[in-house]
Amino acid sequence: MPLLDDARDAARLRHLSYQTEKVYLGWIERYVRFSARRAGRFVHPRSLAAPDVEAFLNHLAVERDVAASTQTQALSAMLFLYTHVLGQPVAAMRGLTRVRKPPRLPAVLSPAEVAAVLAHLDGVPGLVARLLYGAGLRLSGALRLRIKDLDLDRRQITVRGGKGDKDRVTMMPLSLAEPLRAQVERVRKAHAAERAAGRGSAVLPHAYAVKHPAAATAFGWQFLFPATRDGPDPRTGEIGRHHLAASAIQKRVSLAARTAGIDRRVTCHTFRHSFATHLLESGTDVRTVQHLLGHAKLATTQVYLHVAGFTGSGVQSPLDRLIA
Repeated sequence: MPLLDDARDAARLRHLSYQTEKVYLGWIERYVRFSARRAGRFVHPRSLAAPDVEAFLNHLAVERDVAASTQTQALSAMLFLYTHVLGQPVAAMRGLTRVRKPPRLPAVLSPAEVAAVLAHLDGVPGLVARLLYGAGLRLSGALRLRIKDLDLDRRQITVRGGKGDKDRVTMMPLSLAEPLRAQVERVRKAHAAERAAGRGSAVLPHAYAVKHPAAATAFGWQFLFPATRDGPDPRTGEIGRHHLAASAIQKRVSLAARTAGIDRRVTCHTFRHSFATHLLESGTDVRTVQHLLGHAKLATTQVYLHVAGFTGSGVQSPLDRLIA
């Protein structure tokens, strides 16, 4: 579809992440199908306006009963379509029914539960999971790490192109310094073998390969957690070495949580929530935690204070006093 091709070009021109690109294209396609059903024929979005976008978003809220974040995501895709693809920004939508976003507390494990889950994770999945909890990384940020992003001497990790396409520096747990050094050496040996076989080219971000074509085979640009084999770049189609698939870690974490006897849902992001909460419980300043997590707004970090504050409140239940 030419419209989707134009949207794809606009997303790549603005260096949106591949995941954001896929999400936006999906919402644009749903919007086109919804508009065609309403009109009884195909209608190009260029001939539609704010009331039509409003109808689509209200349909998601009222008939589909989507979450607030889902409707917001669809709204962002519509604004992207009309502003950056079609060049005709939509007018204010005063009749838009916004899904209310109730306050939600993050799911957090206790230190003992974290230890129980990590005890059932070894190898690369175990190292990745320990990075998520020990440095507060998102799974995507951990898997995108390259060799050059580790400063083993200063015990720092540089997370590049994180949420909002921002770079940041975070802590490297002392207990992971040697495991990470060993992982670097494993990658070094594997990369040397790949180069000897005429391969060993890593996928590079954006147009960096055009500016520095030798970077793809440089050791520093190799992923810390590379995939087991080469594959095509979803954007360019060029064959190269990607990082490990997120699903490989997600499945192992879910299995480890079940094996540890934890009945609650545990995801990779639960480690990040636990990292923030446990730091606050140990007395770390909330501004420091905000910096380590890479949050732009303090309010985003303060949600963990609700969990940490309740856990460490020291209030005794009246039932316990009665029994005592």
